[in-house]
Order: sequence, then structure tokens, then C-alpha cells
Amino acid sequence: MKTDLYVVGIGPGGIEGMTIEAYKVLEKCDVLAGYTTYAELVKDSFPNKEWIVTPMRKEKERCILALESAENGKTTAMICSGDSGIYGMAGLILELSKDYSNVNVRVIAGVTAAASGAAVLGAPLMHDFCCISLSDWLTPMEKIEKRLRMAAEGDFVICLYNPSSRVRKDYLKRACEILLETLDENTACGVVRNIGREGEMSELMTLGRLKDYEADMFTTVFIGNKTTELDDVRKIMLTKRGYDTK
Repeated sequence: MKTDLYVVGIGPGGIEGMTIEAYKVLEKCDVLAGYTTYAELVKDSFPNKEWIVTPMRKEKERCILALESAENGKTTAMICSGDSGIYGMAGLILELSKDYSNVNVRVIAGVTAAASGAAVLGAPLMHDFCCISLSDWLTPMEKIEKRLRMAAEGDFVICLYNPSSRVRKDYLKRACEILLETLDENTACGVVRNIGREGEMSELMTLGRLKDYEADMFTTVFIGNKTTELDDVRKIMLTKRGYDTK
């Protein structure tokens, strides 16, 4: 009989942001695996589990350890921040799992930062939007820049993941410069940091100001389209769906 390996999106961080399905899956697993930072977010809620924890950029090693755990008959879960299939581990686990005939992979959805961050800001994703990661570790910067230009030309609301890090301090600035080739500097924008975690903060601003904003890897950035507005009184970011024209 095959053993289940679950790939679980735990949402933005706290237990409150986790789906009921995700929580129940983690409760029944023998082994939980994850990136160090994400493991620390939920370890206290699952104190009696066996843990497999690896640092950043050890994703393949972590997936192999989780697959081996399941291959050895232990019901295992690989946890991912947000949704496991959006910049998470679901894809890599599925790629590698073909070599583990006794493992049955099941993907459990979670709340990605685009959704949880949008809720903090108001309703910035009410119309067509796209998500773009500014990390060039796995994607050439030329391709990222092209995607930014195409999104701006298509008037998408844009959600930026991984906008900055210690070694990529100027990537958000560069992204904004590219977007400003098409978009007005007064385009409505918002940022949310530590979504659903201790120290959560949000801020509204224009694209011109966003260019000089100091983000980090825990920041999610929202850039509006032509209908997006900032309400400074209610402190919300709102993209109109178009009902007022009907």
C-alpha cells in the first residue's frame, strides 16, 4: 500500500490563516517537513511531530528527505507558506516523486500572499491580475523584466512576490523603473509585510514613491491598474470591477 505525502499550503503564517483541511492533514501526519522559517511558524501547534527542517536553497534536499520518509511508511507533509502550488514545493515534489513508487502525493491548497495581503489592503485584486516573482535565482532577469513590461501594457493589477532581499536590494526599484515606462507615477500601490504574523504592517503609496521603498523578502507588493484608487480616509486600496458603468 502506498503512503501519503501531502504538500500543504499553511497560508500566511499563523494558525488562523490555515484552512481547516490543511490543519487536519498536519494533525494526522507522522512527519512534517519544511523550510526553517515556516517550520517555526507552526511548530508549537504540532509539538509531538517528527520534523525535517532545512534552510533556504535546500529545497531539493528537503523534498528528497520528505519523499524518503513517506517511502519508509511514515505519513508525511511538506509545508509551504501560502499555497503549496504557487511558488511552493508541490511542483518539485511531483517532479521527484516519479522515482518513489510507494508514495502517493496529495496537494493541499492554502491561502497565497496575493489573497491574504489583498485582504489587508482592502480589495486591490477585484479585476484581472498577475503575480510576478522578482527572484532571479531560478528565472533569468531578462524574462522577469519582459513579464513586468507585458503586465503593465496589459493594464493588469500586479502582485510582486520576493521584491527584495539582502543580495537583491535594488530589484524593486528596477521593477518600478520598468513599470514607469508605461504606468503613471501616481498609480496606486500598496505593500504588506509579515502578512498574518507578528509585526504585520501595511502602507499605501504611489508607484513613484514605491520606487524608493525598502522592502524585504517578507513583503508583498501590489501595483494597481488604471481603475485602482487609494482611499486615504479609510486606508484602503480598491480596484473597481466596473459595476458603476452598468
